[in-house]
Amino acid sequence: MSGTAPRVSGVLETALYVGDLDRSRGFYERVFGFEPMLADQRMVALAVPGGSVLLLFRRGGSTQPSETPGGTIPPHDGNGTLHVAFGIPVASLSAWEQHLRGEGVAIESRVIQTHGGTSLYFRDPDGHCVEVATPGLWENY
Repeated sequence: MSGTAPRVSGVLETALYVGDLDRSRGFYERVFGFEPMLADQRMVALAVPGGSVLLLFRRGGSTQPSETPGGTIPPHDGNGTLHVAFGIPVASLSAWEQHLRGEGVAIESRVIQTHGGTSLYFRDPDGHCVEVATPGLWENY
C-alpha cells in the first residue's frame, strides 16, 4: 500500500434509478429547476448547480454495457428507495418550504441536525427520499 490516496475534488455524479424517466425528469426540472444536458431512452443527465450531475436511469435500463464513441460504460442498476441530499442556503429554507407546498410536494420530515443545519425530507415520484439541507448538516457542510 502506498499510504495516501490521490486527492478527489468532490462527488461529480449521483444516480437514481426510476420507473418512468419522463415523470422523474419533470419532477426534478419542476421542483429544482435542474436543466437537462443529455437524455435518451436509458437515462437523463441533469445539471445541478455547483458542477454536479444528477443521473436518472430507467430501472433495468443499464444492466448491459453501454457503448459510447469514447469507450464502454460498465453495467449498473439499483432498486429500492434511495436517498439524495442537496445543499441550500440558510436564507432559502422557508422559501423551500413554501415552494414544495406550492408544487404539491409533501414535506415528510423537518429535522434540526446535530451541527445546527436544518433538513427537509420529501419523496420523489419513485419514492426516493430527497433532502434539502442548510449548512450545519455535517462537520464539513
